[in-house]
Amino acid sequence: MAWHKEKAAVIIEANRHLDGPALPVLRALHEAFGYLPEEATAQVAEALNLSRAEIHGVITFYHDFRPEPGGRTSLKLCRAEACQAMGSEALAAEVSQKLGTSWHGTTRDGRVTLEPVFCLGLCSVAPAALVGTELVGRADWLRLQQALAKCDH
Repeated sequence: MAWHKEKAAVIIEANRHLDGPALPVLRALHEAFGYLPEEATAQVAEALNLSRAEIHGVITFYHDFRPEPGGRTSLKLCRAEACQAMGSEALAAEVSQKLGTSWHGTTRDGRVTLEPVFCLGLCSVAPAALVGTELVGRADWLRLQQALAKCDH
């Protein structure tokens, strides 16, 4: 969804009363729009009476915040040690090649954004992935394709 300043203002107002409102406001905005463009920094900073640097710091600290729209589905591959020991590096190379994109990139058709993640808590069934909201253990290209197909429906 394209950034809409008026809709963002409503979301900010609904969350500004919370303790430490910067993170809840930014999460709500990211959930609504799917990304946080540069203009979000200024709008949130002004609304919360914080500096742009403070808001920029929060946005850049958390890896889930994107500065531009991502794909319709997020594919997160675990990069933690247990998954690496079980072949996640080779899987990441295969997935990147098959999707035609690299880390933090989105496929040309806008379908999938490939993201690294550091531990999904599925160490016993490594390598692990998160496709949209579905956890995938013993991940391989076939299992990831099947999970991605579910997201398309």
